[in-house]
Amino acid sequence: MLTDYEWQALALSLKVSSVAVAASLPVGILVAWVLAKKEFWGKSLLNSVVHLPLVLPPVVTGYLLLLLFSRNGMLGQPLQQWFGLSFAFSWQGAALAAAVVAFPLMVRAIRQAFENVDPKLEQAARTLGASPFKVFYTISLPLVYPGILAGMVLAFARSLGEFGATITFVSNIPEQTQTLPLAMFSFIETPGAESEAARLCIIAIVLSITALLASEWLLRRNHQERR
Repeated sequence: MLTDYEWQALALSLKVSSVAVAASLPVGILVAWVLAKKEFWGKSLLNSVVHLPLVLPPVVTGYLLLLLFSRNGMLGQPLQQWFGLSFAFSWQGAALAAAVVAFPLMVRAIRQAFENVDPKLEQAARTLGASPFKVFYTISLPLVYPGILAGMVLAFARSLGEFGATITFVSNIPEQTQTLPLAMFSFIETPGAESEAARLCIIAIVLSITALLASEWLLRRNHQERR
């Protein structure tokens, strides 16, 4: 059985991961479609920027978020003054960090799905007079639906495991920013708390394996439907 402290960390992780995926999904779909379907100057640069969180040390990502979204940051200060939004040392900041780190995985899965769409179907719709938006909404989007779900699951799993950027950006505050990995880190640093750390480790492994299996099944299903 989990203690109230552990349940709070798990519930916060699920909340942060869900918000991170939901908030980044529209941008992820748009970026994936642009990278899959359009040719333009700077495409390689955009692709590199999108995938940068995959290769940057998470601490660097967290530090950049701190510079941008702290209360005195370039973006954080106007967001605080104009909209009352504050990301520093809050669960919203943890969700932002998780969204940034998981964004490349979401885009890769959705982009692959867009690339598997038969362009002849889209061309036929345009020939019949459909607007580009209607082609996207009625043809492309339904066909890539399994890929979108796979990207969401991958991003959700990555968000659940996010540690470095989160602790750098919003610190490790119980009931505020202490997600599952941060709670496990606290237990590891506490003498005699090995069993608590082991329980959270098992939960993290089960959640991650379930998400990966679901994502693999969705991608395989999408590939089979394209045949």
